[in-house]
Amino acid sequence: MEFPLLERPIVAAPMAGGPSTPALAAAVCEAGGLGFLAAGYLTPEKLEDDIRELRRATALPFGVNLFVPSPSTADPVAVEAYAARLQPEAERLGVALGDPHWSDDAWDAKLEVVLAAQPAIVSTTFGLPPIAAVERLHARSIAVWCTVTTPDEASRAAAAGADALVVQGAEAGGHRGSFVDGGGEAIALLPLLRLVRGEVDLPLVAAGGIADGTGVAAVLAAGARAAQIGTGLLLTPEAGTSDVHRRALGGDAATAVTRAFSGRSARGIVNRFLAEHSGAAPAAYPEVHYLTAPLRAQARRTGDADAVNLWAGQAHGLAEAAPAAELVVRWSIDALVALGRDA
Repeated sequence: MEFPLLERPIVAAPMAGGPSTPALAAAVCEAGGLGFLAAGYLTPEKLEDDIRELRRATALPFGVNLFVPSPSTADPVAVEAYAARLQPEAERLGVALGDPHWSDDAWDAKLEVVLAAQPAIVSTTFGLPPIAAVERLHARSIAVWCTVTTPDEASRAAAAGADALVVQGAEAGGHRGSFVDGGGEAIALLPLLRLVRGEVDLPLVAAGGIADGTGVAAVLAAGARAAQIGTGLLLTPEAGTSDVHRRALGGDAATAVTRAFSGRSARGIVNRFLAEHSGAAPAAYPEVHYLTAPLRAQARRTGDADAVNLWAGQAHGLAEAAPAAELVVRWSIDALVALGRDA
C-alpha cells in the first residue's frame, strides 16, 4: 500500500502507558503529520473509545500501534527472586507487588477492534504479526508498519508483507521494539537506516533520538520518509505524561537501558530504582511489567521520581513544553531549511 502523503514528515510515536492520547494524535494530524494511538496495555473497550474520540477530533488519517505477543521465556525462579528483592520497595510505597503473569495484551480482541475501525495504518512492536493478520488488515485497506531494530528483522518484516518499516535506533526512549529481547548491543539510528536500506526497498520511518528539525533533516537525508518522534512530544499539553515524568524531562540527566521495570529492555532516565535493580532484573516480559505495576502507579500518584519508569530517549533535553501542532510545524520547517528546500 502507498505511503501516506504527509504535509509534514512527522509521525507521533505511539507511547503506551498514558502519554499517547487522542488529543495528541489529533493535534499531530491536524498540523500535517501522522498521529498514532498506542493500544498497548489498554483494554479493547478503551481502545475503541480512544479511536472514537480521535475521530471526533479529526477526519484525517491516523495509525494504531499493537504489541505482538510472543511465548513466555521467563524463568519462574528468577522472577520469584526478583519479587523478593522488590518486596522492600513495595513496603516502602505501601502497596503489594503485582502478580507476575504472562499476557498476550488481548491481541486477538484488539486486532478485531482495528479491523472494524479501519485506521489508515496499524503498526506493530515486539515482533512480526502473523501473516494471516497482515492479510486481514490488507483486506480492509489498512497498511501494516513493522518496528525493526536490525537489518535481519527488516528483511523478515518485508517478507511478511509489511508496507513500511519503523526503524528504531538505540537512542530511542521506552522499549526496544526488537523481535527478541536478546540484550545485545543496539545499533544507532543513522547507521541502522543505511544498513536497512541495503536490505529492503520499503519506505522507512526513522525513530530514536529525534527531537528537533535538524534531527528530522538528518534522517530524511539518510533515506527515511518521515521521522517518528516520541520523547519530543512528552511535554506537550496534549500528551498524557504524568507530572513526575514531566518534571524529569528536558534536562541533562543521563539515560540508560534497563529491564528493571518491565523485564524488557527499555531506555529511561536514570533514577534510584533503575540504578539499584537493573543488574538483577530478569528477562521476563510481561511478567516483570505486571510485578512492578503497583509500585509504578503508586510512585506516579505520590510524585516519587525514584521509583517510577521515566522513559526517555537520549535527546530528551530537547523536549519542549509547547503545543504539539506548533512543534510539528516548526520541526518540519526547520528540517526543510536544513536540507536546503523551500519551507
